[in-house]
Amino acid sequence: MHLLARLLGLFSSEVLEAIENVILDVLKSLAKKQAPVLTLARRSDWRNIDLQLYCIYLQYARFKESVGLQMIPHSTTKQIRSDCPGTAQKFALMLKILSMIYKMVQSNSYATKRDIYYSDTLLFGSQSVVDNLINEISCMLKIPRRSLHILSTTKGFVAGNLSYTEEDGTKVNCTCGATAVTVPSNVQGIKNLYSHAKFILIVEKDATFQRLLDDDFCIKSAPCIMITGRGIPDLNTRLLVRKLWDTFHIPVFTLVDADPHGVEIMCIYKYGSVSMSFEAHQLTVPCIKWLGLLPSDIERLNVRKDVLIPFTKQDQNKLASLQKRPYIACQPVWKKELEIMAASKMKAEIQVLTSLSADYLSRVYLPNKLQFRGWI
Repeated sequence: MHLLARLLGLFSSEVLEAIENVILDVLKSLAKKQAPVLTLARRSDWRNIDLQLYCIYLQYARFKESVGLQMIPHSTTKQIRSDCPGTAQKFALMLKILSMIYKMVQSNSYATKRDIYYSDTLLFGSQSVVDNLINEISCMLKIPRRSLHILSTTKGFVAGNLSYTEEDGTKVNCTCGATAVTVPSNVQGIKNLYSHAKFILIVEKDATFQRLLDDDFCIKSAPCIMITGRGIPDLNTRLLVRKLWDTFHIPVFTLVDADPHGVEIMCIYKYGSVSMSFEAHQLTVPCIKWLGLLPSDIERLNVRKDVLIPFTKQDQNKLASLQKRPYIACQPVWKKELEIMAASKMKAEIQVLTSLSADYLSRVYLPNKLQFRGWI
């Protein structure tokens, strides 16, 4: 039972103790007539990211292939001071949310980030403020958000050869059909996962995901599990992809647009994001392969130029940023694909394959890619 509790998350007593230690430090400062301070890691600082196989790129950077982007133990920090006009409000809001978390853990109740925002919209100002504060608190306490009894709103879908039991005992069967199953809001609590799937396919866009469902791709191809975060993936979708990989140990492929935005979404699944690097162990799947749409596929398939979209300045800046990322240097084949994209200054959505035939994606492109190992 002790090991099971460890696997599912921290004990409630450990979470409560972590919060109590923060409040105790505040009280100690007040007793000394000093302004209390909260010390936070700089989550968006690349110097705090562990990139253990790529030591040359940055003085403080290393790359760990089995983890992805991971915050280093002694990261650069920032102070949220209670006596500074620029940070006093943030200090107060963090204590407010810590108080709410403490009560939820004590009572074994849960709330979504949206619930927290709507508990006092005038105080918090916006949902994004609450989202950022919760991530800061999770990083400061070194406790995953789900162990803080805060749930994320799910927007992802899953379908295919998969069944599982939810925390409340509900049995879910994700058989491929016209509709998909919403990613569970408490991925941590699902159990009895069962599948004969040969691979997992992450699809960037909901429209592409639905088209593959309509074409019965999961039935006509080898048994598989399809999942989409419907754009930038939410926390639960990323947690589910990781859980599926940990459980079944099968290949994981991505199907994204051949544009900088699609590549970045793929990198979030594979390597994680800088701002959430403190939870890399639970969120990343470094074995992910890029199945399509590859920039080199555009010329190879003789896709018409008139269905391609010219780069905007924002696309150019995004691509330049991606090419500087340390993990791209570890992927020479990916680097070559990005160079092809940069040279063409054109982007291609997955839907361009319909210019070849209406069902080209599910009937020709994906089967050939899978059969002839056309991933990188």
